[in-house]
Amino acid sequence: MTHRAPTRLPFVAAALAVAAILTASCRQGPKEEPPAAKAAAMSTAETLRFLYRGEPSTWPTPVLDAEVEWREFAEVPPAKHPDHNPHSAAKEELGRLLFHDGRLSGSRQMACASCHTPELGWADGRGTSLGHGAMPLSRNTPSLLNSGHMPRLFWDGRADGLEQLVLRVFHNPSEMRIDEEAMLAGLATSRRYRELFAEAFGDDEPTVSRVVHAIACFCRTVTSDGSSAFDKFLRGDREALSDSALRGMHMFRTQWRCANCHHGPLLSDGRFHNLGLSYYGRKLQDLGRYEITGEAADVGRFKTPSLRNVARTGPYMHNGLFDLDGVLNMYSAGMVTLRPKPEQESDPLFPTKSELLSPLDFDAADKADLTAFLDSLTERRRRVRVELPEFGDFVSPASKP
Repeated sequence: MTHRAPTRLPFVAAALAVAAILTASCRQGPKEEPPAAKAAAMSTAETLRFLYRGEPSTWPTPVLDAEVEWREFAEVPPAKHPDHNPHSAAKEELGRLLFHDGRLSGSRQMACASCHTPELGWADGRGTSLGHGAMPLSRNTPSLLNSGHMPRLFWDGRADGLEQLVLRVFHNPSEMRIDEEAMLAGLATSRRYRELFAEAFGDDEPTVSRVVHAIACFCRTVTSDGSSAFDKFLRGDREALSDSALRGMHMFRTQWRCANCHHGPLLSDGRFHNLGLSYYGRKLQDLGRYEITGEAADVGRFKTPSLRNVARTGPYMHNGLFDLDGVLNMYSAGMVTLRPKPEQESDPLFPTKSELLSPLDFDAADKADLTAFLDSLTERRRRVRVELPEFGDFVSPASKP
């Protein structure tokens, strides 16, 4: 595979640059141990801590392919609430309760939180989710964390906002499969729910649109809390990352070229790429983005997931077939390269793997360092207790004696 020229010097050149800086400071500073000799004796970890001692904008620039629109690593800011669904504390609280309430679904047992569990990194820990009637679904549940920052949602990007995502899940017969009339009738009998609808929307009448907007409002508040070792490092605590995690982060940004797709506050470009995992023409075939756009170039493309809390959201990939070690082994090999069978030679839909991929040849130490860096993205575990409102405790004023 032909590689584009990197935009920055790799680690060895950067380390030499550090030595040069230290040597220059020796000529101007106090008469101590010659900095050049000190630099020569520095361990890899010490050199990296020098290179990454400042703000992220001063860090060594990552090695990138030419077409990549890079965004520097950063903490995750609060998500912006759209004008058509502004935030309020009452709407957020209403959405939080509805998010956890299984009585909204057709089975009256499946809630949004059934697949997006706070303790599991806002995913469900399964290879693929269980839908209505415990029916196995075909795709892995992405984490809800920071979803308000994602321009498109679902693995194939078929929703362009959280409101649309909630509606699609509500009406999907394999997922929540709601009966709108039954859902609204139940909510209308709840005194607490009606109070919250009134506080959030001006009157107490539940509607499907209001339910959707409240849940979407709550979901936008589910953002990273800054508790990870990585975020502490970003804020200036240079001891927050272990030596292994720091090496992993540096190689992630440079020689391993992971930053081509995993960058910015979410460590995701939010785009769609073909990793060779469409299983084209096989039992587990999933054409990904193509099923939404109909464009041949999108066959086998799936959205880049955020790596925030990644150690807590396995198993991985759109089909949930891989543990972390398996994912690293595949990236080490440059992912799967599909080769067409004779009858597929002229198939216009035969998938093409992303040119951003190439073999990395990880050894055991590389994998340990990369795993340490990914572990550093883990936030403190969230435990949520929700007391759902009663149904049937509301008496309409018109029906009072």
